[in-house]
Amino acid sequence: MSYTVSINATTIREWIGSNLSPQAIEEELQSKGLDAAAISEHLKEYKRLRNAKRQFTGFVLMAIGAFLGFLSCVLTVSEAFPEWYNFLLYGLTIIGVSIVFMGLYFVFE
Repeated sequence: MSYTVSINATTIREWIGSNLSPQAIEEELQSKGLDAAAISEHLKEYKRLRNAKRQFTGFVLMAIGAFLGFLSCVLTVSEAFPEWYNFLLYGLTIIGVSIVFMGLYFVFE
């Protein structure tokens, strides 16, 4: 006989908001009297939502960094601000690449 485990999404969002560790969540669920299968399902959903949030943040950072790199390239090639040539070519490019790598860290960690 199989049964489905009902997972409360608001409780999981509260856990993510309070940044609880999986061990603390497991202890809380054991104190509520849930069995091992239900606890593993709750932990799986918690990790999935936490990783989805980190991945979304990573993709946003990569998009911002790519836009800064593109903007740096366009402004450097067009020479719209000749007195800012070095900042646009080197500074803005380094900032954009750094933000892209920070986004990659969030996505692949």
